[in-house]
Amino acid sequence: MNLFADFETRIKNALESLDIIKEKRSEVDFGRVAVEPPRDPSHGDVATNAAMVLAKPLGTNPRVLADIIAEALRSDADIDEVSVAGPGFINIRLSTGYWQNLLSSMIGAGLGYGRSTLGKGRKANVEYVSANPTGPMHVGHCRGAVVGDALANLLEFAGYDVTKEYYINDAGSQIDVLARSVFLRYREALGENIGEIPSGLYPGDYLVPVGRELAAEYGPRLHNMPEEDWLPIVKDKAIDAMMAMIRDDLDALNVHHDIFFSERTLHANGAQRIRQAINDLTFKGHVYKGTLPPPKGQLPEDWEDREQTLFRSTEVGDDMDRPLIKSDGSYTYFAADVAYFKDKYDRGYDEMIYVLGADHGGYVKRLEALARAVSGGKAKLTVLLCQLVKLFRNGEPVKMSKRAGNFVTLRDVVDEVGRDAVRFMMLYRKSSEPLDFDFAKVTEQSKDNPVFYVQYAHARCASVFRQAQKAFPDMDVESLDLQAHVGLISDEHELRLVAKLAEYPRVIEAAAQAQEPHRLAFYLYDLASSFHGLWSKGSENADLRFVNDKNRQLSVARLGLVHAVASVLKSGLAITGTAAPEEMR
Repeated sequence: MNLFADFETRIKNALESLDIIKEKRSEVDFGRVAVEPPRDPSHGDVATNAAMVLAKPLGTNPRVLADIIAEALRSDADIDEVSVAGPGFINIRLSTGYWQNLLSSMIGAGLGYGRSTLGKGRKANVEYVSANPTGPMHVGHCRGAVVGDALANLLEFAGYDVTKEYYINDAGSQIDVLARSVFLRYREALGENIGEIPSGLYPGDYLVPVGRELAAEYGPRLHNMPEEDWLPIVKDKAIDAMMAMIRDDLDALNVHHDIFFSERTLHANGAQRIRQAINDLTFKGHVYKGTLPPPKGQLPEDWEDREQTLFRSTEVGDDMDRPLIKSDGSYTYFAADVAYFKDKYDRGYDEMIYVLGADHGGYVKRLEALARAVSGGKAKLTVLLCQLVKLFRNGEPVKMSKRAGNFVTLRDVVDEVGRDAVRFMMLYRKSSEPLDFDFAKVTEQSKDNPVFYVQYAHARCASVFRQAQKAFPDMDVESLDLQAHVGLISDEHELRLVAKLAEYPRVIEAAAQAQEPHRLAFYLYDLASSFHGLWSKGSENADLRFVNDKNRQLSVARLGLVHAVASVLKSGLAITGTAAPEEMR
């Protein structure tokens, strides 16, 4: 049950019954009527802006209309109190019975509580990570990997049909550089002294095993070939090795994709798919031959002072038209982007989400323009930019990885602090804001460490059930009817915890709509704080302890409450890709 959706329906039903509404029903739009938690919890349990948004079309005073609506709501048996505040906000306090029934429904739903039909089965493609297959993943990829994966999980929970995709940038000059770097390591494996790695090649030791594998497989044969013969062989070997490394790194982070899409497939058969995509845009009137004025600032690689084949992207929201085919007949990088997006659209996705690094900000408008042109405005494309992550150890910047050569690898971070700490902390700040990641802080066991605090709450929930088994040895806690005695949950502190649980479905939908998984991480921390607070109350007051060996029925009722908390924590942590431990060691 979604508390806020329930009361939105109840309020709209109450509005329909009012004479003032009936007289002007055709002029009234209920779409702006919202129900949400009041800013100050002391004002009530839910609040609505109904009078504020309906007063003008009804030609009345918001405060007067609020009084009329409040009076109509007072007949609802689940409402204890209705009050009007300020210029016309309506605050509602719910009955104890309503909270008890809501708790019962939460217990019954278990891990399904909070699931939504918001997405209505719409097909969504979330593309994230998509790191060049030129080496191990670095910490800069880590944030996008976590944000993309958690967002995909969130959208699935909110009712979307989600595909997780990785775009392999296995075409282009950086792959040639990779192959030449590997070939150098191959020569080293044959016993040649290669000296210092030349500037422009990849220096990391991670390429040493690839060179050894080539030496074992081919012996000196590659060394005796001209570059045009050995280059494709080494490319294939290098890409396979790098993608195996990347998949292994992602697995360590609990990130798994449904599809790995190779850019090289777009260039196959004479770039047939790129040509088809450009032809499609041409047919729709979005392509022309022309020249571009030099852009201000540094010139991009694809700018030429000659006639080119251009995408008329300014007519669909971009800042400037974009080159597709250079004057020499070669395709630009953006031409492959056109073919890739068209491929996604042809696969039937309604929504395409790209999770990119902050340095890709210049691509946003051109991708949005591309979506409008290819789909005729039918497909929704969103680009989420993840800002930089800075690593610290006790406040000091972390040094580079020796293995990678010039950066800190994702695996270094996961191996040191664990994937749960990495995943949760990467979500514990809005992705559009920079993130400082301090190794010391994410491993300390305190309230200041969000991942510990949330996981500790779940572990405490599990410990309550172990305590109950000890207090009542004849009780089978696994088969208890946890809904049987929820009517005994009546203390104000317990009801406040139920109210916090009631926010979960709303948080899921709001985070999915905004495509902001950090909202869920914040909520889980708040829920954990509420639960730890009630635990502390039990330490101070024996009557509030979850397990009371002198009152079996009350203990079962409170076990139901704890079960609901554990379910929401486990459900939310699963969406973030983080474990829900039964014990903390």
